[in-house]
Amino acid sequence: MLNQDTGEENPNTSPVDNAWAMKIPKFKPEDNPHGLLEESKFATLFPKYREQYLKDCWPLVQKVLKEHFIVAELDLIEGSITVKTTRKTWDPYIIIKARDLMKLLSRSVPFEQAVRVLDDEIGCDIIKINSFVRKKETFLKRRQRLIGPNGVTLKSIELLTECYVLVQGNTVSAVGPYKGLVQVRRIIEDTMKNIHPMYNIKSLMIKRELSKDPKLKNESWDRFLPKFKSKNVPRKEPKNKATKKPYTPFPPPQTESKIDKELATGEYFLKDEQKRAKKRNEKEEKQAQVKRAKDEKRQKEFIPPEEKTDSASTSVVTDTVDLNLLKSKIKKITKKQKGINKV
Repeated sequence: MLNQDTGEENPNTSPVDNAWAMKIPKFKPEDNPHGLLEESKFATLFPKYREQYLKDCWPLVQKVLKEHFIVAELDLIEGSITVKTTRKTWDPYIIIKARDLMKLLSRSVPFEQAVRVLDDEIGCDIIKINSFVRKKETFLKRRQRLIGPNGVTLKSIELLTECYVLVQGNTVSAVGPYKGLVQVRRIIEDTMKNIHPMYNIKSLMIKRELSKDPKLKNESWDRFLPKFKSKNVPRKEPKNKATKKPYTPFPPPQTESKIDKELATGEYFLKDEQKRAKKRNEKEEKQAQVKRAKDEKRQKEFIPPEEKTDSASTSVVTDTVDLNLLKSKIKKITKKQKGINKV
């Protein structure tokens, strides 16, 4: 747009190459000398386990907010934090920043990181991740994938986006520059949609290196960035498959109640003493069966094993011996022995 007085192009309305590089002018007390007309107030709840930490760091919180003329109140009975403006408050947006500070403190973000929200160039984002996945096991696996082994993946996201990221419960809290918050949200949402965070981390690293090259400034970077391809990984089939029963328009028969079973057996009409006697007899029978089984098990140890009998020893000799032949053999042996003795 052209300036009507000078006819020159107004620098504030000209197209910008990199909107993230624009410097936001600082809002000063001179810009709003009359202050605010109405009082604004925000309150947030905090869990019981944050009570001790908030009590310890509360003087620091009050000191920081007092510089911007914001009053902060800590209610330990109700478990709430309240921030509100005063007549001296001159920045209309500082109450929103104070509200974000209270939200981050109640969500286990340390005070040193949460205070950064009060700066103009720093913002915060609280991302709900429990709505992306139905099954709890899948949710826990993907949340752990976001953190990585020993928190390596989360640390790399923090270094690339220049944001502090805290994963706790069903939410992810992020504090940092607005450009980094956009990148953090995209990484977290893609991770919960079953896209590994390494793809986004690699693309951020490649973009950082490509931005240093002035030749590739006006070219498309799509050929350099990694592309995610969803794969249908074959899963193991369950061993016990549930077979579908044939469809019938009639409802299943009503299961018998305890009274129905007693009526069928006739136990319902027995007296209390007879019922007790019946239960006692059933119990004694069960005990007797158990005792019998134990006795049989003990007697098995005393039963000797069956001895194996040789078929050769038991077989009866049926062949008849020739006595004359046997005598002739004995005579020959005795003659030979006499001859040897004479020599």
